[in-house]
Amino acid sequence: MNILAPLLTAALAAGPATPTAVWESCDQWGNWQSSDGYIVYNNIWGSGAGTQCIEADSGSRWSVTADHPNTGGIKSYPNAKWIVGEPISAIDSLSATYDVTVPSTGAYNTTFDLWDDDYDHEIMLWLNWTGPVGPLGTQVGTATLGGHTWDVYTGSNGSNNVYSFLRHGDSSRGDIDLVPILDWITAQGWMSASEVIGDVQFGYEITSSAGGLTFTTNNFEVTEG
Repeated sequence: MNILAPLLTAALAAGPATPTAVWESCDQWGNWQSSDGYIVYNNIWGSGAGTQCIEADSGSRWSVTADHPNTGGIKSYPNAKWIVGEPISAIDSLSATYDVTVPSTGAYNTTFDLWDDDYDHEIMLWLNWTGPVGPLGTQVGTATLGGHTWDVYTGSNGSNNVYSFLRHGDSSRGDIDLVPILDWITAQGWMSASEVIGDVQFGYEITSSAGGLTFTTNNFEVTEG
């Protein structure tokens, strides 16, 4: 009798094994630099937060499970970061790919966050959002840039300027050319072309996720020319 046959049949029926995370953390500021050059960050920064744990196979593939109460105010921004360190005028090519699986409940937004190196300017690219969340500031126009059409808002949180681009229609996967967005912002006079872009972050700005919700980054990649 071949005792391996039933085991093999069961394994095939179950499908491929889920990759084991190479890093995980439930620490408020837990972070890890992956071998592919990204920094993954749990980043529970808001008041009134609950619990949140993050795990990663790489900087491109990671997930977070958060249980934050149904109260107002952003509780966390778990993210992966790619360091750029170049002035806008010197960036000839900078693009990003994203692919996410997000919950249908809670209050959150899936967002790129681009920062200058001294954190005076924050560029937010909202790809999808659920629940009572919204951008800072007021709408100043609409623009088609980087392969997407956005409603554009400007404001300040008291520490830095915030430029929010809200995509027309939710998107869970796609590509963004970041250079036209940076060039458009400089053309408005909001930032100088000599401003150094410090990093490109991608993650989930979570306001509430009561009962525990999971946000999965199937793929996140930044490509520089």
